[in-house]
Amino acid sequence: MPDTDPTPTAPGGGLVPAPLSIDGPYRSAVRLGADTTLAAAPGTEDTARWLRTTLGAAFGLALPPGSDGATDTLALTLDPALPAEGYRLEAEPRWGVRITGGGPAGVFWGAQTLRQLLGPHAFRRAPLAPGRAAVLPQQTIEDGPRFGWRGMLLDVARHFLPKDGVLRCLDLLAAHKLNVLHLHLTDDQGWRIEIARYPKLTGTGGWRERTKLGHRASPLWDERPHGGYYTQDDIREIVAYAAQRHITVVPEIDIPGHSQAAIAAYPELGNTDVIDTTSLKVWDTWGVNPNVLAPTDNTLRFYEQVLEEVLALFPSPFVHIGGDECPKDQWQASATAQARIAELSLAGEDELQSWFIRHFDRWLADRGRRLIGWDEILEGGLAEGAAVSSWRGYAGGIAAAKSGHDVVMCPEQQVYLDHRQHHSPDEPVPIGFVRTLEDVYRFEPVPPELTADQAAHVLGTQANAWTEVMDSQQRLDYQVFPRLAAFAEVAWSRLPAPADRDYQDFTRRMAVHYARLDALGVDYRPPGGPLPWQKRPGVLGRPIDGAPPNV
Repeated sequence: MPDTDPTPTAPGGGLVPAPLSIDGPYRSAVRLGADTTLAAAPGTEDTARWLRTTLGAAFGLALPPGSDGATDTLALTLDPALPAEGYRLEAEPRWGVRITGGGPAGVFWGAQTLRQLLGPHAFRRAPLAPGRAAVLPQQTIEDGPRFGWRGMLLDVARHFLPKDGVLRCLDLLAAHKLNVLHLHLTDDQGWRIEIARYPKLTGTGGWRERTKLGHRASPLWDERPHGGYYTQDDIREIVAYAAQRHITVVPEIDIPGHSQAAIAAYPELGNTDVIDTTSLKVWDTWGVNPNVLAPTDNTLRFYEQVLEEVLALFPSPFVHIGGDECPKDQWQASATAQARIAELSLAGEDELQSWFIRHFDRWLADRGRRLIGWDEILEGGLAEGAAVSSWRGYAGGIAAAKSGHDVVMCPEQQVYLDHRQHHSPDEPVPIGFVRTLEDVYRFEPVPPELTADQAAHVLGTQANAWTEVMDSQQRLDYQVFPRLAAFAEVAWSRLPAPADRDYQDFTRRMAVHYARLDALGVDYRPPGGPLPWQKRPGVLGRPIDGAPPNV
C-alpha cells in the first residue's frame, strides 16, 4: 500500500466544509484497490452499504467484508467518547483507512470526507479508468459539527420536483454534511402529498391550470398545466433514503394561510360566509393570498386527520405547520370567525391565529412530536413548546430564544437562495437582495444579542430554496449552488466572526470542490457568471437594491 503520490491541490484535499483539524497530509499515500476489504462494526452498516454503492461504483471496487486491524482495510468503528456526529479519519499506509464516529452519523460524515479526499472521480457513477486505485494521502482528521440542525428547505409546492429529484437533493445535502431536509409540501399553488382520507387534495389540489412566469408583476404566463404529488410510498422511500444518509425530513403542512390548494379541493375549509369558496381554483400566481382557512371545528378535525397520516409517514420529531403570511381580512369580515373570537374571549384576529397554532401544538405534543412554525407564530402569543423558524430576519429568533423557545435561524435577507447572486442584468429572474457566495460565507446564525444560555436555544440554521422562479432542476441547481457549499461550512465548521473568516482560503478549496460538483452533474452558477443557457432574458424579477437590512 505505501506510495509517494503527490498531495492534493489544496491542504486536506480542499475539504468543504472545513474540518476541525488535519494532521497532514503527508507524501505517503493509501491506496484502496481490488484487494481492499471493508470492516463494519455494528451500527455502521448504513455507511458500509453507502461506501460500496458510491466508491464501489466510482472505482470498480468490491470492498468485501474484512476485519479491523488487517492490512489493506477500510474500517468503520464507533467510539462513544466522540460527539455523536463527530468523527476521526485516519489514513495510514501500513494498514489502510479507519473512520471512527461517536455514533453512526459521525461515521457517515467521516465517509463523506473520505470521498472528498479521493478526488472528483469519487463522485462519478462508474470508473473513468477501470482498475485504477483510489488514492488519498496519509493524514488524520478530527471533526464534528457546530450545529445539530443543518438544513435546507425545498419548496416542492410552487414547482413540483419529481421524486428522483428529491433523492438527488438528499445526496447533495449529504455530500455537504447537511442533515435536515425541510420539505414544503403544501401551499396555495399545489398540494404535493397523498392523503388517503382526502383524495381531492391531490386530485384537485395537486395541479394548477397555468403558471405565472417570473415575478407576480410579470405579464408572462406558462399556459401548460403544472402539477404532481408524492404517493405515500414515494414519501416512505424518500424518508428511508434520507435516514440511510442520517438526514431528517421535516414535513411542512401550511396552516392557516397559504391554503388555497386545500380550499380549492374542499371548499368547506374556507371562509364560506365571506366568499364563494367553490369558485376557487389552485392559485396560478405568487404572493400573499387572502384565502385562508376558516377557524371552525370542521377545519381542525380535517387537519388532524391529515396530520395523522403525515405522522405515520415522517418519524421526524418536528412537524412544521407554517403559520406565516396569514392575512386577517376574511376573519374580520366573517361572522363565524368573529363568533369564535368571542367564544374564546380572544383579543382579536392575531390571537385567533395563535389559537390555531396552540391547538396543533397540543395535538402534536400529545403524540410525542414538536411543532415548529415561521416566526409569525409569535404573534398573539407563542405556543408552549413550539419552536420557531426565524425567516423575516433575526428579530423573531431573538425574541423566541430570549423567551426560552428553540430556534432555527433562516433569515430571508441572508440565506434565501431564491435571491439573486449578482447585480448583473444577466442573472436569471433576479429576485430580492444580492447574496453572493461571500455574503453567505459570512452569514452568522447566532446573533450577538443572545447570552450563552439564550444562544443554546439556537438549534441551528437552514437555507431556504423557494421555487416560484425555479421551474426545473437546472434552475434549482443554479440558485442553490455554489452558495449551499458556503452555507454548509457556516452550519458545520467553527468559523471565526464573519469579518475574520478567511474567504480566500474558502475560494481556494472551492476550486477543488467545483470539480466534485461537475462530476455530480450540478448545474451551478460559475464564478464568472451565468452561462448562456442559464440566463432567462425577458422574464421579469423583483431585484432590491442596496445591502439587506440586519433586522
